[in-house]
Formats: sequence, structure tokens, C-alpha cells
Amino acid sequence: MDSFTTWRDMFIQLEEINSRPEPFGFYTAADLWTDEHTSEQMLAYHLNADIDVSSRRGEFIDRSVEWIASRFSIGADTRIADFGCGPGLYANRLAKVGASVIGIDFSKCSIKHAREATREVGLTIEYINQNYLDFETEHRFDLILMIMCDFCALSPSQRRIMLAKFHSMLLPGGSVLLDVYSQSAFKQRKEASSYGVNLLDGFWSAEKYYGFLNTFKYDDTMVVLDKYTIVESARKRTVYNWLQYFTPESLWREFEVAGFAEQELYADVAGAPFDKKASEFAIIAQKK
Repeated sequence: MDSFTTWRDMFIQLEEINSRPEPFGFYTAADLWTDEHTSEQMLAYHLNADIDVSSRRGEFIDRSVEWIASRFSIGADTRIADFGCGPGLYANRLAKVGASVIGIDFSKCSIKHAREATREVGLTIEYINQNYLDFETEHRFDLILMIMCDFCALSPSQRRIMLAKFHSMLLPGGSVLLDVYSQSAFKQRKEASSYGVNLLDGFWSAEKYYGFLNTFKYDDTMVVLDKYTIVESARKRTVYNWLQYFTPESLWREFEVAGFAEQELYADVAGAPFDKKASEFAIIAQKK
């Protein structure tokens, strides 16, 4: 192979790495949540109570659960489904105040930790290791949670699936509580490109790799993509981290189409008053 062919091939590869896909054109959640190395990294972020990465800070979660328990009058007869439960940080706390809880998460590593933590404190929680887009059950719930802006990572069609699933799984008068990124947060995002050896301090692999991060912003749909291209000695992979940003009106339209009747807006899932300038907001939507 001559040098011209080598450089031309490299140029083509770099063009592909830096290319802008159509919004939600690829879905690679499995690469993040089922890869052994990255799932262990995500679990470590979950369990670090001092940072807001995979989970909220421990102090916030305590306040949030206290507010949820009060707002929904949680007791022994309350049935809760926690979609994207991670290592059970909310589920365990809610079970301690008496609720019957089911947790669903894609990460085998997180579910394993959640089950172990549950056994250690003598709680009874059903944890299910599954992509929640595929989850089905005969159980019906008083409250469904999707916390840490998980809803934002779903495409429009996936969000329709989830809201229809939520509606069918709720008891009459039951509610959904979830949080999302706001229009204010979208305005703060900027397009950028970066590159590094072992990008994000080895997050993507235990072996040496070269990492490319391209951030694309889609103004007409309020979507941001963080596109990670990871090049190792034996493979190259691309992970697409999509985030949908919402206004209260755009979020409520999706709930209304799915058959929900009432809404309440808050600044967060700990019940702080709604603030249109905040980077996130939470919604409670009730089944008709």
C-alpha cells in the first residue's frame, strides 16, 4: 500500500468520524450499558454520592425520596416501578418507607449491585435486568419513575412507546414522575470537537485507545448529540449519546397524546418550585 492510499484512507476515516448524522439515526445504548468495562465505570459514577453524573448526589436523593413519599402518600399499599433504576438508589429508599418496588435497568452490573444491596438490608425488591423499552408485566402501579433525565435519551418513537407503556401499566389515577433537560440548558450547549488518548480517563476501555468526541446541535428539534468514536488496536466503535431538550409545552404535548390528563411542573424531582431558567425540570403526569 503506497503512502497516498494510506493518507487517503485516513482522510476518509476522519471524515466519517466527524460526520453529522440525522437526529436519532443510530441507537447504541447497548454499547454503553452492556459492555463490561463501561458498565463498571457507570456503576462507579452511580455509587459516588458526591457527584451528579450517573445519579444525583446522595443528599439530593434523600430529599427527593422524602418529597416523593410525602407527595404521593407512599405506604404499604403503594406500588412503584422505577425505570432505569441503576443500582437501586431510589428503589431501596422507597422500599424502606414501605412501598412495593420493581426496578428495571439495562445494566447487568448495576442490577447485580442493587440485588446485593437489597439483601444486605433485608428488603424485598424485584430487580429486572432488561432494556426497559422491551419490559412488559402484568403488574399495575400507583407511581412510575424515570429519573436522571433518562427520557431525554430516547428518540421520538421510543418516547411514544414508553409513554404508552407507562399509561397501560398505571392504575387509574396513577402518576408518572420524570425529569428532563430544559430549553435553557439547550441554549448553553455548543458544538465542539475534541480528541484524546484514553479519552475520559480510560472510561471506554481498559486497553489503550484513541477517542474522538463530536458534539452536534440540532436547533430545529432541540436535540444534542455527543458522538464518541473509540479506536482500539482490535476494533473501532461509535457511541451515540442523544439528548432531547424540552419546553414544558413540548413535553406536555407528548404526555397528552399518550392519554395523560393532568400535570404538575417542578424544578426537580425533589419538589422545588418550577424555574424556567433552570437547566432541568420535572413533571408529574396523571393517568385519566
